[in-house]
This record gives sequence, C-alpha cells and structure tokens, in this order.
Amino acid sequence: MQSGLYVGISSQIALERRLNTIADNMANMNTVGFRATEIKFDEVMSKTRNEQNAKIAFVTQGNDYLATRTGQLQQTGNPLDFAVKGDAWFALDTPAGQVLTRDGRFTMDETGQLRSIRGFSVLGAGGAPIQLNRDGGPPSVGADGIIMQDGRPVANLGLFTADVSQGYLRYDNSGVIPVQAPQPVVNNFEYGVVQGYVEQSNVNGLGEMTELIQVNRAFESISALMRDSESSFGEALRTLGGAR
Repeated sequence: MQSGLYVGISSQIALERRLNTIADNMANMNTVGFRATEIKFDEVMSKTRNEQNAKIAFVTQGNDYLATRTGQLQQTGNPLDFAVKGDAWFALDTPAGQVLTRDGRFTMDETGQLRSIRGFSVLGAGGAPIQLNRDGGPPSVGADGIIMQDGRPVANLGLFTADVSQGYLRYDNSGVIPVQAPQPVVNNFEYGVVQGYVEQSNVNGLGEMTELIQVNRAFESISALMRDSESSFGEALRTLGGAR
C-alpha cells in the first residue's frame, strides 16, 4: 500500500477521535462544572526504506487535555451552592478514591455531612469529610473557604490543585481523577470560593459546532484524496502490467 494511504488513515483516526470529543463536549454543554476536552495533535516523521532522505509525516492520535477557561457563574442564592475562583477544584470521597470536581451543588444529609449532588462526601482542606451542625444556623462561607455556623468556624471547604496535563480519567459529578496526586490550596489568594453560585460548563457551543463542520469537511477531503490515490496506484499497476 502507498505511504500516502497510511498518512490518510492516520489523519482519519485522529479526526475520528476529535469528533468523539466534540460529541462529548456538546452532550455536556449544560452540565454544571464540566470542563471541555481538547486534543493536541502532533506529527510523527518517518523515512521510507528506499529513499533515506524522504520523510513522511504521520498524524498521531493526539493527547487529551482539559480546557481551563472558567465557565459562566450562575447565581442560585442557595447557601450550599459554591463556585471555585481560579484553576482549582473541590474534592469528593468516592468509591474510586479522591475525585476532583468543579460542580459545587452540595447538600447536607441527615447527619449534617456535606455531600455532592451524587451523594459523595465533600472533603475539607485536610482531606476529611466536612461535618456541619444539622440543627445549627445556615452556613456562610468566605472566599477563603472557611465555613461559619452560628458565628463560629466549623469546617474549611477544601480547594485542591492538580496538574491534569499529566493525565486524568473522567468520573461522575463532572469529576476527574488526575494521575498526579492533587495538592491542597494553602494561603494562595489566586483561588477562592464563591457562595450562592455554581459554575456552568465551559463548553463553547458555537465554537464546537464550527469545529464539527471543519472536522467533517476535513474527513471527507481526506477520504476523497485516499480514493484518488488508490485509483492512481491501481491504474499505475495496470499500466505497468500491460507493458510487460
């Protein structure tokens, strides 16, 4: 098979992967705290056997990364709704271990423990579940994450940072599990908590639709080039075969 066909196939694989991420992003346009998936593609240079100076550029499958732009904040007025200021995350205790999320729609269970909308325990800065007074007054939370009830501090709503560029897995509740262990935010005023707000998805719907059209057109163009290349290759073989 011609090397050009291999290059075309590698491009189609990369484009198909991008289509999958676009579809996932579009499906989560209205998911609170969701961060869009982007893909960075690279070229891999290869040499042919017969022409040592000829280089062929193959497209890699790409590396996933999360778009770090902040989604729009929506005011809810609910004292147990929170949004993160800066590139940090809340932490949840789940069956899969510690999961990071920007979905700050929390509730208080019958024991006073703070939980996510999926029922996972919300963790404080020290990594322990946050316990509130069920019979106390409504909690108030400052930008530093300190939770006050009845005029006294009762817990600290933890914020964590993580280098998700090193790899991550998606999890429920708009969550991610980073490859590298997350670190608690300590005395860093670049990060904070906003009470009574939630962060909407950071998916740019118009941008995703535009890219979807571009990717589809690119896929069709590559398919047409591969058909032409295969046809030319077949014609050359027939011509050479007839010349014998």
